[in-house]
Amino acid sequence: GNFNKYTGVVDLNDKDITKSNVNVSIDAASINTNVQKRDEHLRSADFFDVAKYPTLTFVSKKWARAAKGALKVTGDLTIHGVTREVMLNVAPFSKESKDPWGNFRRGTSATTTINRKDYGLVWNQALETGGVAVGEDVNISLEVEMVKSQPK
Repeated sequence: GNFNKYTGVVDLNDKDITKSNVNVSIDAASINTNVQKRDEHLRSADFFDVAKYPTLTFVSKKWARAAKGALKVTGDLTIHGVTREVMLNVAPFSKESKDPWGNFRRGTSATTTINRKDYGLVWNQALETGGVAVGEDVNISLEVEMVKSQPK
């Protein structure tokens, strides 16, 4: 599924990428798997408990260069009121380009894997055929588009 509502600020330091920062907030209620009943269940106390924990956040702590222009961005991910350190594998940034409205944009993608139980998301259901309905590992994939802020 996807989250449809989020905000974030990337303070990108092109001279020294290790001095960059990112801060993202995601509206947990905006989860969308294209199955309404599943989305409602994910918003419930069994999973995200959006009434009690309305946002997921990521705040970077360390940026490091990796091979071929990629980055390793370490930070605190908070889900369901639990904060854990994670490392994002970030692809090289695209070159800055100007859109038709005069805004400067860059893009990248990032991935990581977390164990949902580390964040208190422990609900599961046994299946008649064996196994359980929900796996523990969650693959997170991000597509990021940054728009350079205009001087004030």
